[in-house]
Amino acid sequence: MDMSLGKIEEKFAELIWENEPLTTRELVALCEKEFGWKRTTTYTVLKKLCNKGLFQMSERTVTSLISAAEYQSQKSELFLEENFGGSLPAFVSTFTSRKKLSEKEIKELKNLIDQMK
Repeated sequence: MDMSLGKIEEKFAELIWENEPLTTRELVALCEKEFGWKRTTTYTVLKKLCNKGLFQMSERTVTSLISAAEYQSQKSELFLEENFGGSLPAFVSTFTSRKKLSEKEIKELKNLIDQMK
Protein backbone atom coordinates (compact mmCIF):
# COMPACT_ATOMS: atom_id res chain seq x y z
CA MET A 1 0.00 0.00 0.00
CA ASP A 2 1.30 3.45 -0.91
CA MET A 3 1.59 5.36 2.37
CA SER A 4 2.95 8.56 0.85
CA LEU A 5 0.55 11.37 1.66
CA GLY A 6 1.16 15.08 1.49
CA LYS A 7 0.45 17.30 4.50
CA ILE A 8 -2.99 18.34 3.27
CA GLU A 9 -3.88 14.73 2.42
CA GLU A 10 -2.93 13.71 5.96
CA LYS A 11 -5.12 16.49 7.39
CA PHE A 12 -7.95 15.33 5.13
CA ALA A 13 -7.48 11.72 6.30
CA GLU A 14 -7.46 12.83 9.95
CA LEU A 15 -10.71 14.71 9.34
CA ILE A 16 -12.32 11.50 8.09
CA TRP A 17 -10.91 9.35 10.91
CA GLU A 18 -12.18 11.83 13.52
CA ASN A 19 -15.70 11.99 12.06
CA GLU A 20 -16.42 8.65 10.42
CA PRO A 21 -18.72 7.33 9.33
CA LEU A 22 -19.88 10.40 7.49
CA THR A 23 -21.84 11.11 4.37
CA THR A 24 -20.21 12.67 1.37
CA ARG A 25 -22.38 15.73 1.99
CA GLU A 26 -21.01 16.01 5.55
CA LEU A 27 -17.46 15.55 4.26
CA VAL A 28 -17.90 18.27 1.64
CA ALA A 29 -19.22 20.64 4.32
CA LEU A 30 -16.31 19.84 6.68
CA CYS A 31 -13.74 20.36 3.93
CA GLU A 32 -15.31 23.65 2.93
CA LYS A 33 -15.13 24.81 6.55
CA GLU A 34 -11.64 23.42 7.32
CA PHE A 35 -9.84 23.93 4.00
CA GLY A 36 -12.04 26.26 1.95
CA TRP A 37 -12.46 23.51 -0.67
CA LYS A 38 -15.14 23.18 -3.31
CA ARG A 39 -17.06 19.92 -3.66
CA THR A 40 -14.97 18.83 -6.65
CA THR A 41 -11.70 19.19 -4.72
CA THR A 42 -13.07 17.11 -1.85
CA TYR A 43 -14.15 14.34 -4.24
CA THR A 44 -10.80 14.41 -6.07
CA VAL A 45 -8.80 13.97 -2.86
CA LEU A 46 -11.25 11.37 -1.52
CA LYS A 47 -10.94 9.34 -4.73
CA LYS A 48 -7.14 9.49 -4.50
CA LEU A 49 -7.14 8.20 -0.91
CA CYS A 50 -9.72 5.54 -1.76
CA ASN A 51 -7.42 4.37 -4.57
CA LYS A 52 -4.56 4.17 -2.05
CA GLY A 53 -6.70 1.84 0.07
CA LEU A 54 -7.23 4.11 3.07
CA PHE A 55 -10.95 4.83 2.66
CA GLN A 56 -14.03 3.60 0.88
CA MET A 57 -17.22 5.25 -0.25
CA SER A 58 -20.33 3.12 -0.27
CA GLU A 59 -23.80 4.50 -0.87
CA ARG A 60 -22.54 8.06 -0.22
CA THR A 61 -21.02 7.09 3.13
CA VAL A 62 -17.28 7.40 3.72
CA THR A 63 -15.53 4.97 6.08
CA SER A 64 -11.93 3.94 6.62
CA LEU A 65 -10.40 0.69 5.46
CA ILE A 66 -7.53 1.13 7.92
CA SER A 67 -7.50 3.02 11.21
CA ALA A 68 -5.37 6.05 11.94
CA ALA A 69 -3.23 3.86 14.22
CA GLU A 70 -2.72 1.30 11.44
CA TYR A 71 -1.75 4.08 9.04
CA GLN A 72 0.80 5.48 11.51
CA SER A 73 2.19 2.00 12.12
CA GLN A 74 2.63 1.30 8.40
CA LYS A 75 4.13 4.74 7.86
CA SER A 76 6.61 4.12 10.71
CA GLU A 77 7.59 0.73 9.29
CA LEU A 78 8.18 2.32 5.88
CA PHE A 79 10.32 5.05 7.49
CA LEU A 80 12.44 2.42 9.27
CA GLU A 81 12.80 0.38 6.10
CA GLU A 82 13.77 3.33 3.91
CA ASN A 83 16.14 5.01 6.38
CA PHE A 84 17.54 2.25 8.59
CA GLY A 85 17.23 -0.94 6.54
CA GLY A 86 14.25 -1.94 8.70
CA SER A 87 16.42 -2.01 11.82
CA LEU A 88 14.79 -0.62 14.95
CA PRO A 89 18.08 -0.90 16.92
CA ALA A 90 19.82 1.18 14.21
CA PHE A 91 17.11 3.84 14.52
CA VAL A 92 17.33 3.93 18.33
CA SER A 93 21.12 4.11 18.16
CA THR A 94 20.98 7.04 15.74
CA PHE A 95 18.24 8.77 17.74
CA THR A 96 20.07 8.45 21.04
CA SER A 97 23.42 9.58 19.62
CA ARG A 98 22.15 13.19 19.83
CA LYS A 99 19.50 12.97 22.53
CA LYS A 100 19.97 10.99 25.69
CA LEU A 101 16.97 9.06 26.95
CA SER A 102 15.51 9.94 30.33
CA GLU A 103 15.17 7.27 33.01
CA LYS A 104 11.43 7.32 32.40
CA GLU A 105 11.89 6.72 28.65
CA ILE A 106 14.36 3.90 29.31
CA LYS A 107 11.90 2.27 31.69
CA GLU A 108 9.05 2.61 29.16
CA LEU A 109 11.20 1.04 26.43
CA LYS A 110 12.22 -1.82 28.71
CA ASN A 111 8.54 -2.44 29.54
CA LEU A 112 7.65 -2.46 25.83
CA ILE A 113 10.42 -4.96 25.11
CA ASP A 114 9.32 -7.18 28.00
CA GLN A 115 5.74 -7.13 26.69
CA MET A 116 6.95 -8.21 23.23
CA LYS A 117 8.74 -11.33 24.54
